[in-house]
Amino acid sequence: MSGPGGITPAGAGPCPFVVCDEVHHWIESNQGVYVWETLDRNVQKTAGAGSRLIETTNAFNPNENSIAQRTFEAAMEYGAKGILYDCREAERDIDLKDEDAVRAGVIDAYGDSHWVDVDGIVAAIMDPRTAPAVAYRFYLNNIQENADGWLIKAEWDACLDEDDPIRPGDQIAIGFDGSLRGDATGLVGARLRDGKLFVLGLWENPRDPKQPDWEVDVLAVEAAVKRAFETYKVEWFYGDPPYWQEAIGRWAITYGDDYVFEYWTNKPMRMCEATERLHSAVAVGDVKHDGDPDLTRHCLNAVTREVPQGLLICKDSPRSKRKIDLAVCAILAFEARADAIADGRMQIKRRRVVGF
Repeated sequence: MSGPGGITPAGAGPCPFVVCDEVHHWIESNQGVYVWETLDRNVQKTAGAGSRLIETTNAFNPNENSIAQRTFEAAMEYGAKGILYDCREAERDIDLKDEDAVRAGVIDAYGDSHWVDVDGIVAAIMDPRTAPAVAYRFYLNNIQENADGWLIKAEWDACLDEDDPIRPGDQIAIGFDGSLRGDATGLVGARLRDGKLFVLGLWENPRDPKQPDWEVDVLAVEAAVKRAFETYKVEWFYGDPPYWQEAIGRWAITYGDDYVFEYWTNKPMRMCEATERLHSAVAVGDVKHDGDPDLTRHCLNAVTREVPQGLLICKDSPRSKRKIDLAVCAILAFEARADAIADGRMQIKRRRVVGF
């Protein structure tokens, strides 16, 4: 039976007992969720005859929506029946430079696991090469985001707004980040009056072995841009030029060179400032989004990279399948919104007051 990233037949046979190990790594991008759902369905079919599924895990990263996280939330937040959840967790926010506190936390987290090398784990935690997020999650069993994650899931979730949908004719700004093959191509809008983010288009490599020569549908992207300008009142458009410089130039001719602009994301100072603008807005709730799962996934996939000018976002590794392109689009859209407002383009509807 294959694990995450492998192939599990959808019609796998009866599963009387299934062990799912390290389910904090079982996420959408490595097919871990698909594998787990397939196994779970087969176990459920014969649960009355005694079939069972067990999961073992380290503390999960709340930004990843892993199987470990889903099981935790089902058991602890929703009270799902039929789940026995057992976990030992050290006291949170232990001072990782205090050896006595670290040792007490390790002993607390490992309980009666007498075979554990406490001294070795304490040394590993206090090793300056060990990132705090790794120490907390993998040694002390504390559930928390990666230390270098760009956004905190709870703060992003708090910006969800489902009561005021984007409507045709709304004034918006647009951010565009394009690729042709490897990375995704995305188009994100930001409403001028409240900064609400929404996805206008996403073309993402499915990483399907049956489609080794997959490329972005350029005509579909062109159509999405045309539709956006026809549907909404687009006040500012920022597009990252690589691979798409000719297209952006044509859009500027078509829709106006005072509406469509190149925005080179490889200019650190400007990009660091734009990245911080959206990050700060999320932290204090000054931005909204409509809950689009792809936008959420890309934004929470992003990690930070420090440069002399500040912080930029990037993938967690150069070869990672966890895309962040819509996060880049959101940064450009939010920056385009700010520049449109600064240019005086936001129209504020005033209520008519009638006196009697």
